[in-house]
Amino acid sequence: MKPMRIAVAGGTGVVGHHVVEVARERGHHVVVLSRSEGVDLTTGAGLTERLDGVDAVIDTTNQVSQRRADSEAFFGGVTRTLLSAEAAAGVRHHVVLSIVGIDDVDSGYYAGKRLQERIAAEGPVPWSVLRATQFHEFAEQALGFVRVGPFSLVPRMLSQPVAAREVGEALVDLAEGDPAGQAPELAGPERLQMVDLARKVAHGRRVVPVRVPGAAGRAMRTGALVPTGDGPRGRVTFDAWLAGR
Repeated sequence: MKPMRIAVAGGTGVVGHHVVEVARERGHHVVVLSRSEGVDLTTGAGLTERLDGVDAVIDTTNQVSQRRADSEAFFGGVTRTLLSAEAAAGVRHHVVLSIVGIDDVDSGYYAGKRLQERIAAEGPVPWSVLRATQFHEFAEQALGFVRVGPFSLVPRMLSQPVAAREVGEALVDLAEGDPAGQAPELAGPERLQMVDLARKVAHGRRVVPVRVPGAAGRAMRTGALVPTGDGPRGRVTFDAWLAGR
């Protein structure tokens, strides 16, 4: 296909750097939207000039706070800033990376992702949203949620982790096509318990399973974070990813 000019918001992150790599491998010109490239997505500083001639923007930005106010402020603010600049620059396609299960797990972080999707859907730029399951890297991140001495408290949750590289490929696929709205959900090839995955990457730490209380915890344990319908599935298993690192 004809090379495109694709901007990647969060292009230095876990998925974003894969998006950049995949897009370049396919011959596209990539514009990275990050502070290291002189762009502040929370204020819009440096953004307008970086979007000159851009065909599609892929948003892989992220923040770590679990507080609803923080999450909504970040995802809502960044999305509004991007869409405003995109509309002014004539960008034809806004692609969002989101998460499987955010409608069914009531957490502050997911409230921000729901807001992000809603703003994109109601915004001035034609859009696509890809919901993906947790990445293989999430198991190591979970070890740091709550640490007590040599122990890591890891939530009991059913997961279907996917390789971040495959998420990057799927996002570029979407950007190359026409705006699709809500795309089919992407998941990995296996359903696994997060506690078991964390133990494989614990590096000597003791993993203690924890039942997150309330409706959100129950939803996580019973499969709210894995897709219930058909959709694309990754090929790289957790063990294959771990062996290849």
